[in-house]
Amino acid sequence: MTHIDRRGFLRAAAIGMVAGGPLAALSARTADASTMVKRAFSPDYGPLSPVKDHTTGLELLKLPRGFEYLTHGWTGDLMSDGRPTPSMHDGMAAFQPSGKLKSQIKGSGKGHWTALVRNHEVGAYSGAFVEPAYNPAAGGGTTTLVFDTRRGEFVHSYASLSGTIRNCAGGPTPWGSWLSCEETTEINGSVRHGYVFEVPHDGIGDARPYREMGRFSHEAVAVDPATGYVYETEDATPSGLYRFRPTVRGDLAQGGILEMMKIGGGAYTTYADGTGTVYPEIDWVVIDEPDPGPGETSVVQQGIAKGGASFRRLEGAWYHEGRIYIVSTSGGPTGQGQVFEYDLAADTMRVLFASPSATVLNNPDNICVSPRGGIVLCEDGSGVEYLHGLTTDGEIFPFAENAVVIPAGGVRGKSVAPGDYTGSEWCGSTFDSKDGGWLFANIQTPGITVAITGPWENGSL
Repeated sequence: MTHIDRRGFLRAAAIGMVAGGPLAALSARTADASTMVKRAFSPDYGPLSPVKDHTTGLELLKLPRGFEYLTHGWTGDLMSDGRPTPSMHDGMAAFQPSGKLKSQIKGSGKGHWTALVRNHEVGAYSGAFVEPAYNPAAGGGTTTLVFDTRRGEFVHSYASLSGTIRNCAGGPTPWGSWLSCEETTEINGSVRHGYVFEVPHDGIGDARPYREMGRFSHEAVAVDPATGYVYETEDATPSGLYRFRPTVRGDLAQGGILEMMKIGGGAYTTYADGTGTVYPEIDWVVIDEPDPGPGETSVVQQGIAKGGASFRRLEGAWYHEGRIYIVSTSGGPTGQGQVFEYDLAADTMRVLFASPSATVLNNPDNICVSPRGGIVLCEDGSGVEYLHGLTTDGEIFPFAENAVVIPAGGVRGKSVAPGDYTGSEWCGSTFDSKDGGWLFANIQTPGITVAITGPWENGSL
């Protein structure tokens, strides 16, 4: 088929396919998102208004009525291990704490605790902040937090990975660890960066790169619990969607095979595909050299040479009920973002949503799915930034607004400089591991973690 014929075939195939997943209604609404208009607010949760932070007393967020929040882990705040909190908060996930972690913390709320592993996208070679360190010169890594969902407070925090750089996103594993990804292919001296690192939710990572998972500008990962396969996104253009098949399920250190998705007859480009486009012909090509050195062919170009599909800046990824949701930050007909849904059992993928304009959705980044089936999208575009909700009925709306403005006098006890931070991106959204009563997210600059709770049962988030 020609490029045009293949694209027409893929779009037409949507007619004969049964939509599924928690957001099936989104594609059922329209095959062309150009007529969609973002709601000013959720019809269930209501309009946004300023809400005071329980920690500082400042109105740092706008939320629907009945929702409240607290902030924690500001850049520079001392953690429980005595180290200052690194800057550039990014990807994050929640875990049910193990007995090992609980034994390290004093307190009566052990049955109501959630552990959070949080990335820090530090790009400076400012020195590692905990041992062991992959590269002693690199200033990125992860920190781990413990939150008491009953009392609504953070009870513990410590550095858990260091010596890495630009730890942007990653993803949780079914075996209770966090995969932290470097969004770079820099070489510092003789040390290569651009790898995936594993961090236990209840300890400190050994700072060992998983080289066979690929060296490229990593963004996020999502793990299929049935197979243990890890799906990886790449923040670049062109970028690939990768699949890592481990030699031993649940033990990524044993290595495996890295593959790149192929669509149709090969060399397909998804850049302009709109809502409703379906890709029923999915295949995978093997990456022969997943850890290319200087002057060697990059991972993505190896894949394209074998017919791998090209995407535009793949970022967020999340597993939910047999499907993986994947975000292209600047894909789609208007370049404002796409959300793909990959059905693992059927081995098919479709464009669940492509933003028709920046007024509807402006360059989404991180993504998570709530226990109630709605999707939370972290916006990373221009202007004031939002956490958006994408409901089971196919509605998109702003749920939380970044209203962080630090007054001239600063914030007592915080080292953040005064200024307007409303344009800083949201990232790391994740619901607590117990019952989904708390939504955690990060505002990257000045570096703040927020914990939001309220009447979730009124809507789909």
